[in-house]
Amino acid sequence: MGLVSGLLLLPLAPVRGTAWIADHLLQEARRQAHDPRAVEARLAALNRALDEGTVDEAAFEREEERLLTLLERRSRTNGPTTTTNPARRRHV
Repeated sequence: MGLVSGLLLLPLAPVRGTAWIADHLLQEARRQAHDPRAVEARLAALNRALDEGTVDEAAFEREEERLLTLLERRSRTNGPTTTTNPARRRHV
């Protein structure tokens, strides 16, 4: 960036900085939302909500399908998830 264009664009620096921060926040939110452990935790919470009766069957099925799709997409792009359910571990 040249000196003249740098001086002319200086008033836009706060806007560009805010856009940069917003972009990084969005990327982090997407990463956390698609983390297999987070999705599995949301599935467990959804099952508890169904057991407690705070979620009806139709809403449960819609959300479960969405979460399972996220997990499936993640496993297709990054290979199988490496997380294991501690309740399913076998002690030898």
